[in-house]
Amino acid sequence: MVTRSSSHTTRERPLPVTHARDGGLVVFHIGMTIHRPLRPDLWLPVFWAMPRMLAELERIRMAADRGEAEDVGFLGAQTLLGANGPWVVQYWNSVDQLYWYARDAEKAHMPAWRDFNARARRNPGAVGIWHETYVVDEGGIETFYGDGARVGLAAATGTLPLGRRGATARERLNGRTTPMPED
Repeated sequence: MVTRSSSHTTRERPLPVTHARDGGLVVFHIGMTIHRPLRPDLWLPVFWAMPRMLAELERIRMAADRGEAEDVGFLGAQTLLGANGPWVVQYWNSVDQLYWYARDAEKAHMPAWRDFNARARRNPGAVGIWHETYVVDEGGIETFYGDGARVGLAAATGTLPLGRRGATARERLNGRTTPMPED
Protein backbone atom coordinates (compact mmCIF):
# COMPACT_ATOMS: atom_id res chain seq x y z
CA MET A 1 0.00 0.00 0.00
CA VAL A 2 1.33 3.41 -0.92
CA THR A 3 0.55 6.48 1.15
CA ARG A 4 1.36 10.02 0.14
CA SER A 5 2.98 12.56 2.42
CA SER A 6 3.75 16.15 1.68
CA SER A 7 7.39 15.49 0.81
CA HIS A 8 7.68 11.93 -0.52
CA THR A 9 6.02 8.57 -1.19
CA THR A 10 6.38 5.91 1.50
CA ARG A 11 5.21 2.33 1.92
CA GLU A 12 3.33 1.20 4.98
CA ARG A 13 4.92 -1.61 6.88
CA PRO A 14 3.09 -4.90 6.18
CA LEU A 15 1.32 -6.33 9.20
CA PRO A 16 2.86 -9.50 10.66
CA VAL A 17 1.18 -12.77 9.72
CA THR A 18 1.28 -16.43 10.65
CA HIS A 19 0.71 -19.63 8.64
CA ALA A 20 -2.85 -20.38 7.53
CA ARG A 21 -2.92 -24.15 8.03
CA ASP A 22 -4.94 -25.66 10.84
CA GLY A 23 -3.87 -29.02 12.24
CA GLY A 24 -0.58 -30.84 12.41
CA LEU A 25 1.75 -31.62 9.56
CA VAL A 26 4.97 -33.35 8.59
CA VAL A 27 8.18 -31.42 8.00
CA PHE A 28 10.60 -33.39 5.84
CA HIS A 29 14.20 -32.27 5.28
CA ILE A 30 16.17 -33.96 2.53
CA GLY A 31 19.59 -33.04 1.23
CA MET A 32 22.89 -34.10 -0.21
CA THR A 33 26.50 -33.63 0.79
CA ILE A 34 29.04 -33.35 -1.99
CA HIS A 35 32.26 -35.07 -0.99
CA ARG A 36 34.00 -34.78 -4.37
CA PRO A 37 33.13 -31.30 -5.67
CA LEU A 38 35.58 -31.54 -8.57
CA ARG A 39 33.67 -34.57 -9.91
CA PRO A 40 30.28 -33.16 -10.94
CA ASP A 41 29.78 -36.25 -13.08
CA LEU A 42 29.36 -38.14 -9.78
CA TRP A 43 27.07 -35.72 -7.91
CA LEU A 44 25.21 -33.71 -10.55
CA PRO A 45 22.79 -36.57 -11.45
CA VAL A 46 21.84 -36.81 -7.78
CA PHE A 47 21.43 -33.03 -7.59
CA TRP A 48 19.12 -32.89 -10.66
CA ALA A 49 16.84 -35.65 -9.36
CA MET A 50 15.31 -33.40 -6.69
CA PRO A 51 13.99 -30.65 -9.02
CA ARG A 52 12.26 -33.37 -11.08
CA MET A 53 10.58 -34.77 -7.96
CA LEU A 54 9.54 -31.33 -6.74
CA ALA A 55 8.12 -30.42 -10.16
CA GLU A 56 6.15 -33.68 -10.18
CA LEU A 57 4.83 -33.05 -6.65
CA GLU A 58 3.84 -29.49 -7.56
CA ARG A 59 2.02 -30.71 -10.72
CA ILE A 60 0.13 -33.29 -8.65
CA ARG A 61 -0.73 -30.71 -5.98
CA MET A 62 -2.04 -28.25 -8.55
CA ALA A 63 -4.07 -30.97 -10.34
CA ALA A 64 -5.55 -32.05 -6.97
CA ASP A 65 -6.47 -28.41 -6.23
CA ARG A 66 -8.38 -28.36 -9.54
CA GLY A 67 -10.07 -31.70 -8.70
CA GLU A 68 -8.23 -33.52 -11.51
CA ALA A 69 -6.02 -35.79 -9.37
CA GLU A 70 -5.86 -37.40 -5.96
CA ASP A 71 -4.28 -35.29 -3.22
CA VAL A 72 -0.97 -36.94 -2.30
CA GLY A 73 -0.52 -34.69 0.74
CA PHE A 74 2.30 -32.50 -0.52
CA LEU A 75 1.83 -28.91 0.69
CA GLY A 76 4.95 -27.23 -0.66
CA ALA A 77 8.73 -27.01 -0.40
CA GLN A 78 11.64 -24.65 -0.21
CA THR A 79 15.15 -25.34 -1.51
CA LEU A 80 18.08 -24.09 0.55
CA LEU A 81 21.84 -24.09 0.12
CA GLY A 82 24.11 -24.65 3.09
CA ALA A 83 27.80 -25.15 3.73
CA ASN A 84 27.47 -28.92 3.28
CA GLY A 85 25.31 -28.80 0.18
CA PRO A 86 21.73 -28.27 -0.94
CA TRP A 87 18.68 -29.40 0.94
CA VAL A 88 14.94 -29.11 0.65
CA VAL A 89 12.39 -28.49 3.39
CA GLN A 90 9.09 -30.10 2.42
CA TYR A 91 5.69 -29.83 4.11
CA TRP A 92 3.24 -32.76 4.00
CA ASN A 93 -0.23 -33.52 5.37
CA SER A 94 0.85 -36.84 6.86
CA VAL A 95 3.78 -39.21 7.15
CA ASP A 96 1.70 -41.94 5.46
CA GLN A 97 1.29 -39.74 2.39
CA LEU A 98 5.02 -38.91 2.35
CA TYR A 99 5.93 -42.62 2.54
CA TRP A 100 3.33 -43.50 -0.09
CA TYR A 101 4.95 -41.08 -2.52
CA ALA A 102 8.44 -42.38 -1.71
CA ARG A 103 7.41 -45.99 -2.43
CA ASP A 104 5.26 -45.45 -5.53
CA ALA A 105 7.21 -47.01 -8.41
CA GLU A 106 5.37 -44.82 -10.93
CA LYS A 107 6.51 -41.56 -9.32
CA ALA A 108 9.91 -39.88 -9.77
CA HIS A 109 11.31 -40.76 -6.32
CA MET A 110 11.73 -44.53 -6.67
CA PRO A 111 13.72 -44.42 -9.96
CA ALA A 112 15.89 -41.62 -8.51
CA TRP A 113 16.50 -43.68 -5.35
CA ARG A 114 17.50 -46.74 -7.39
CA ASP A 115 19.80 -44.62 -9.57
CA PHE A 116 21.46 -43.09 -6.49
CA ASN A 117 22.09 -46.52 -4.96
CA ALA A 118 23.63 -47.83 -8.19
CA ARG A 119 25.90 -44.76 -8.44
CA ALA A 120 26.86 -45.00 -4.76
CA ARG A 121 27.95 -48.62 -5.21
CA ARG A 122 30.13 -47.65 -8.21
CA ASN A 123 31.59 -44.52 -6.55
CA PRO A 124 31.48 -44.88 -2.77
CA GLY A 125 31.87 -41.66 -0.82
CA ALA A 126 31.33 -39.29 -3.77
CA VAL A 127 28.01 -37.90 -2.59
CA GLY A 128 25.91 -38.50 0.49
CA ILE A 129 22.20 -38.08 0.93
CA TRP A 130 20.24 -37.59 4.12
CA HIS A 131 16.75 -36.92 5.36
CA GLU A 132 14.93 -36.05 8.58
CA THR A 133 11.20 -36.43 9.20
CA TYR A 134 9.33 -34.48 11.87
CA VAL A 135 5.69 -35.16 12.71
CA VAL A 136 4.39 -31.97 14.31
CA ASP A 137 1.11 -31.70 16.22
CA GLU A 138 -0.96 -28.56 15.72
CA GLY A 139 0.00 -27.20 19.13
CA GLY A 140 3.68 -27.61 18.25
CA ILE A 141 3.71 -25.10 15.41
CA GLU A 142 4.51 -21.43 15.89
CA THR A 143 5.24 -19.08 13.03
CA PHE A 144 5.83 -15.37 12.60
CA TYR A 145 6.39 -13.58 9.31
CA GLY A 146 7.15 -9.87 9.56
CA ASP A 147 7.68 -7.11 7.02
CA GLY A 148 6.33 -9.14 4.13
CA ALA A 149 8.39 -12.33 4.58
CA ARG A 150 6.58 -15.30 2.99
CA VAL A 151 8.85 -18.35 3.22
CA GLY A 152 8.66 -21.86 4.62
CA LEU A 153 5.26 -22.89 5.93
CA ALA A 154 3.73 -19.53 4.96
CA ALA A 155 4.70 -20.09 1.33
CA ALA A 156 3.31 -23.63 1.44
CA THR A 157 -0.02 -22.90 3.16
CA GLY A 158 -0.72 -19.19 2.88
CA THR A 159 -1.02 -16.72 5.75
CA LEU A 160 -3.51 -15.11 8.07
CA PRO A 161 -3.27 -12.18 10.46
CA LEU A 162 -0.98 -12.89 13.39
CA GLY A 163 -3.56 -12.13 16.06
CA ARG A 164 -5.81 -14.97 14.82
CA ARG A 165 -3.43 -17.47 16.47
CA GLY A 166 -2.21 -15.30 19.33
CA ALA A 167 -0.20 -12.16 19.92
CA THR A 168 2.87 -13.91 21.34
CA ALA A 169 4.89 -16.97 20.34
CA ARG A 170 3.76 -18.70 23.55
CA GLU A 171 0.10 -18.08 22.72
CA ARG A 172 0.60 -19.38 19.16
CA LEU A 173 2.06 -22.58 20.62
CA ASN A 174 -1.19 -23.03 22.55
CA GLY A 175 0.57 -22.73 25.90
CA ARG A 176 2.52 -25.96 25.32
CA THR A 177 5.90 -24.42 25.99
CA THR A 178 7.79 -24.79 29.25
CA PRO A 179 7.35 -21.77 31.50
CA MET A 180 10.34 -19.45 31.62
CA PRO A 181 12.21 -19.43 34.96
CA GLU A 182 11.67 -16.31 37.00
CA ASP A 183 14.66 -14.05 37.63
